[in-house]
Amino acid sequence: MERKIKDYLKERDRAGLLRGLTTVSLKNDSLIRVGGRDFINFSSNDYLGLSTHPDIINAAAGSAGPVFGSCASRLMTGSTEFHSRLEEKTAAFKRKPAALVFNSGYQANVGIISALCGRDDVIFSDKLNHASIVDGISLSGARFFRFRHNDAAHLKELLSKERGKHRRSLVITETVFSMDGDIAPVEEIAGLKRKHDSLLMADEAHATGVFGESGGGILEEKGVTDLCDIVMGTFSKALGSFGAYVATSENMKEYLVNTCRSFIYSTALPVSVISANIAALDVVEKEAHRRETLLSNALYFRDSLRKKGFEVKGESQIVSMIIGKDQETVRMSEQLKERGYWVTPVRPPTVPKGTSRLRISVTYNHTRDLLDRLVEDISDICK
Repeated sequence: MERKIKDYLKERDRAGLLRGLTTVSLKNDSLIRVGGRDFINFSSNDYLGLSTHPDIINAAAGSAGPVFGSCASRLMTGSTEFHSRLEEKTAAFKRKPAALVFNSGYQANVGIISALCGRDDVIFSDKLNHASIVDGISLSGARFFRFRHNDAAHLKELLSKERGKHRRSLVITETVFSMDGDIAPVEEIAGLKRKHDSLLMADEAHATGVFGESGGGILEEKGVTDLCDIVMGTFSKALGSFGAYVATSENMKEYLVNTCRSFIYSTALPVSVISANIAALDVVEKEAHRRETLLSNALYFRDSLRKKGFEVKGESQIVSMIIGKDQETVRMSEQLKERGYWVTPVRPPTVPKGTSRLRISVTYNHTRDLLDRLVEDISDICK
């Protein structure tokens, strides 16, 4: 077995696909230190710069008591008044009757999907949905069909042909896609789910805090929250903390508490993390200027790259610059590091073959002067 593993790793290395861990010191929300050198961080999901917000840090520190860990699962003795408060606040924030907190986005997606669907059911999933969604579908044992990315017409075709053959139907999409940074046609998808008697689940991990009048996400911005049965998201990206949630009906929450294995068999998040999440929701609602500045600067940066002739995807704070070849993508990432930028190369299997890219995350604290400098350095490297 060891020999097979060694051969596999060698082949990955030859193909420019070998991954490794890098030890990083976080200096602030946009600066990291690696190997004794500082880099401007363009690979962070801390889109609003909330990980260093004093309200959030103080909330976490102020909730520290005589016991740090929660010491049990939620169904044992790990469910505190802070957990209940966060769930009530999350439900109101997402405009749903109820919410349930999970330990991570991966655990939420894997657990929710496998709890909702089984062998007699069918799932329709966007082709570029996150790995956690794909794994949840696999665990469910349900029949599933992938519709072309953001293609509501293809989804309609699949629903018309396959929905009637199965007991329960679930349609799943991200709202802001993590690797392309583009936005799902949620109004069309919501209309199709209603017409074909399906449940709709939306992953708002990269939209929460960034889009919508109050930061509620794409569903809020497009006015289709009521048509979405299961709204999943995280506290670990724009909210600058940790953990995840699902916002849904009271009945669906109770069902998940009783059936969702990733929730039932996990130790509850510590109160310090829960308190930080509560504070993060307050900040997002109070400080709308953060998301307004972020989206304005992301649009400016994307347009600047396009004017230089680069192939760029996205409509959000995630700016995906397509390079194509794996080795070339790694080379560009390394050359950017030489100039002080930390931009992680993204390669298969995370993205389809031939679409290796630099995934550039714009955050609130990236000024236009800094973005201009990055554009010029990218252009210079490509020359």
